[in-house]
Amino acid sequence: MAELTRKDVIKLIAAAEGGGVNLACLDLSGLDLTGLKLLGANLTGANLSGANLAGVDLSPNPQTEAPSSFVRANLAGADLSGARLAGASLAGADLSGARLAGADLTDSNLSFEGKDHAKLRDADLKGAKLRGANLTGADLRGADLTGADLTHATLFKADLTGARGYPA
Repeated sequence: MAELTRKDVIKLIAAAEGGGVNLACLDLSGLDLTGLKLLGANLTGANLSGANLAGVDLSPNPQTEAPSSFVRANLAGADLSGARLAGASLAGADLSGARLAGADLTDSNLSFEGKDHAKLRDADLKGAKLRGANLTGADLRGADLTGADLTHATLFKADLTGARGYPA
């Protein structure tokens, strides 16, 4: 994996006119990417461990409607608080210790295994695909789970205080 700086990422975004920047398999660990617009970005297999993505706009590309992809990405310890991830695919992503408080994960695919203690407080998970997700010890306080697919999801010791749309 190539290692980049925030400045390099900004140059790549500018070069990918109209969104859909390809950051697949790149080492973005520890980078401060706060506030960047990564519409429809391909982050498949990227290493984002410890990266700060707070407030990042990762919504689908408005031109192609292609969602952002984090398939098998390393997001361990990453800060995605308030990030716009509607429709994003996080299948197989490592979200261990990731902070997703207040993130918009509407219609996202969060089917992942072997990850626990995700911080999803106040996250918008309406229609999210959490099929088979290991949410052991997850902080889901105040999260909106309306229409979310929790089939075979593990919620052992998850905190669902004030969560909406979750069957009691």
